[in-house]
Amino acid sequence: MANAYLDHHLALLTHLRGILMALGEAEQVADDTHALFLERYDELLSDLPGDPEGSQYLGQDLISQIFHRYPQIAHLVPRDLLWFFGGDCLHFMPDEEIALYQRLEERRFEAEENDEPFDWNQEKQLLTLPQDSAKH
Repeated sequence: MANAYLDHHLALLTHLRGILMALGEAEQVADDTHALFLERYDELLSDLPGDPEGSQYLGQDLISQIFHRYPQIAHLVPRDLLWFFGGDCLHFMPDEEIALYQRLEERRFEAEENDEPFDWNQEKQLLTLPQDSAKH
């Protein structure tokens, strides 16, 4: 897995952790298991760089749990993380969005095969432009 791709998702996970921390500090968490959840989240952050494939199931579980445990912040979960972890996380994405990410992933693999640079965010923006605006 390319470092830039992994680094992008680690940055998103770190950002999401900040949101989870703020949620706990604002005392908007109903139960006492929030600290345990953050411990598991930190485990994901530390394990993911060394074992991206082995961390997939924990990532799927934690991201899915956010939607169930913290519905008030579900809209703040970066969509890239849903795609990155896949599995049950894809249930939170509409079909059109999954199709967009599939095209994006195909472009990423093609760039890697051709030893070309690939900017995930830039490519995602290009794919989400209306068809008419690409002609201008």
